[in-house]
Amino acid sequence: MSLIATSVIRAAGEGPHIPGPLDFELDPLFAGATKPMILVVLSAVLILGLFYAMSRRAAVVPGRLQFAGEYVYDFVRNSIARDTIGAHDFQRFVPILFAIFTFVLVNNFYGVIPLLQFPSMSRIGFPIAIALVIWLIYNGVGIAKHGFFGYLKHQTVPGGISGPILIALVPLEFFSNIIVRPFTLALRLFATMFAGHLLLILFATGAEYLISSYDPKALGITAGVLSFVIGIAVSFLDMLVMFLQAYVITLLAAMYIGSAIAEEH
Repeated sequence: MSLIATSVIRAAGEGPHIPGPLDFELDPLFAGATKPMILVVLSAVLILGLFYAMSRRAAVVPGRLQFAGEYVYDFVRNSIARDTIGAHDFQRFVPILFAIFTFVLVNNFYGVIPLLQFPSMSRIGFPIAIALVIWLIYNGVGIAKHGFFGYLKHQTVPGGISGPILIALVPLEFFSNIIVRPFTLALRLFATMFAGHLLLILFATGAEYLISSYDPKALGITAGVLSFVIGIAVSFLDMLVMFLQAYVITLLAAMYIGSAIAEEH
C-alpha cells in the first residue's frame, strides 16, 4: 500500500495506527520542554537522590538499600573499570563510568515504566552528548599521558609494524580510533532504544486495533490478545537489552580509556 493511500485511510479513521519516527516527535509539555528533556533531568535527580539515600546511613553491615547501591557500584568498579583499564589506573575513572552506566540505565528503563514509557536514549541528541563526553575523556587522558603528537602516534601506529604498510594503516587507524568511535557509540545506543520502543508501540497499537476494530470480532480479539501477550514478552526482552546497552557503552568507554593510556597501541 502506498504512503498516500495509508495516509488517506488513517485520516478517515480506518485501519490501525502505523508506528514510525513521528511517534518520537513529542510536543512540548511546558516552557518548550519536551517529555524526553524532562525525563533526562528527572533521571539525574533520581540517581542523586537514590544513591544519597543509599549512602546516608552507611554501616559495616549494610541494609538492603545500601547493599543494592554497593552492588551496582562494585559491578562498575570491578567488572568494568578494573578488569578493562587495569588495576593501576582504573580508580580515577570509576566515578565517570559509574555516572555513565547509571544515567544510561535509568533513561533506558523509562521505556517500560508505566505512564512514562519512553526511553530517553531513543532521541539521538542524548546518545550523541554521551558519546562526545566519552570521546573528550579518552582523548584528553591519552594526550595528557603521551603528549599530543605522541598520542596521535600511539593511536595510529600499531606496535611492531613498520615499513610501507603504514601508509595504508595510519589513515585507517586514525579514522577508526579518532573519528568513527563517537558515531558508533551514539548510533549503537540510539538505534537499539529506537527499534525496541518502536516494536513495543507496534504490538500495543496492533493489539488495540485488533480488539476494538477488527472484523470478524472473535478473530480480532484472539489475535489482539496474542499481540498483547507477545508485546509483554518483548518488553521483558527489551529490559535485558536496556541493561546490556548501558553495560556495553560503559564497557566501551572503559576500553577506549584503557587503550588511550596504555603504553603500547
